[in-house]
Amino acid sequence: MSYVKPPEFVGAMIDAGEAKVALSARDTVLRAYMAGAILALSAAFAVTVTVRTGEALVGALLFPVGFCLLYLLGFDLLTGVFTLTPLALLDRRPGVRVRSVLRNWGLVFLGNLAGALTVAVMMAVIVTFGFSVEPNEIGQQLGAIGTDRTVGYAEHGAAGMLTLFVRGVLCNWMVSTGVVAAMMSTSVSGKVIAMWMPILVFFYMGFEHSVVNMFLFPSGLMLGGDFSVTDYLVWNEIPTVVGNLVGGLAFVGLTLYATHARPGTGRSRTARAESEEPVRATVGV
Repeated sequence: MSYVKPPEFVGAMIDAGEAKVALSARDTVLRAYMAGAILALSAAFAVTVTVRTGEALVGALLFPVGFCLLYLLGFDLLTGVFTLTPLALLDRRPGVRVRSVLRNWGLVFLGNLAGALTVAVMMAVIVTFGFSVEPNEIGQQLGAIGTDRTVGYAEHGAAGMLTLFVRGVLCNWMVSTGVVAAMMSTSVSGKVIAMWMPILVFFYMGFEHSVVNMFLFPSGLMLGGDFSVTDYLVWNEIPTVVGNLVGGLAFVGLTLYATHARPGTGRSRTARAESEEPVRATVGV
């Protein structure tokens, strides 16, 4: 059977976190760069579909294609390492320290940002014919998204900041659930189906994903969005990163670790037997 039981895929989560921390700086940045670029292309695809069909649900249904590809290719998103690497620290894996976890997060952030910016520039060229004409309808939509989701939050002050943070939390609750869900199966089709559902939820609900925003907002700035770099950082990216960290770690990583990797004394005989079954799991983001 292709189903991997919780005690086994939680073990795979911890192993993945340890492996990511131990990865060289070169490989960490390269994998993060490709992840940021692929996710940015997927976001551009979803916006294009939404504009041309007039239906946001269609764009949301198709957006997960990028997430599935980067997971299967073994690339890394900031949202994923937020959830996985601290588990290796909690499990006291050799060589995993707070400093090494923070190093991993910083390198992945830089790689994701570079990849997303690369696609942002390319898309800006496409929708303006090399900046020779005004942005087409897709470019105009990218600019509007950036304005609504920076200045739009700022207009509400502290309440807007709270809303932004909560959307970041909910986003990585879903995205990290997608990462973990892919570990529930050893087949490619099973992984894709399991990933697709929570990623669809996050995108359609308009939750805030730090890496997707690394593409959307720089694109908006290049395409005439009515907001500044400071607006982007203060009223989106920084609170979104914090929210993504809290959402992925608190609602996915720590809860699964607590109940399956560090179970209480009342753990059932069935659960103990399940954890002893040798099942292989593959790990992506």
